[in-house]
Amino acid sequence: MIEGELTDPRIGLATVTEVQMSPDGKSAHISIHVSGNEQDAANTLAGLDAARSYIRHGLLDRLRIRHAPDLFFHLDRSQQFETRIDELLRRVKKRSK
Repeated sequence: MIEGELTDPRIGLATVTEVQMSPDGKSAHISIHVSGNEQDAANTLAGLDAARSYIRHGLLDRLRIRHAPDLFFHLDRSQQFETRIDELLRRVKKRSK
């Protein structure tokens, strides 16, 4: 749904990387990876926040549940950290030769 149906121009190339549901099912924390710079990420989060009720309604229809969880969107920066760690390891390896 996030990756293809939302037409808000603020939402860039976003990928859901993780969803953590609370034990009672009342809330869901959704990690999003956004391709682009910090401004693109901020715009995407603003667009997702604006579309929150549309997404919740879509979940009700698709999952056939009575109550959709409250949705909380967060940026997933793990790929940025992974790239930085790989870069640092390459530098260490070059220096040790």
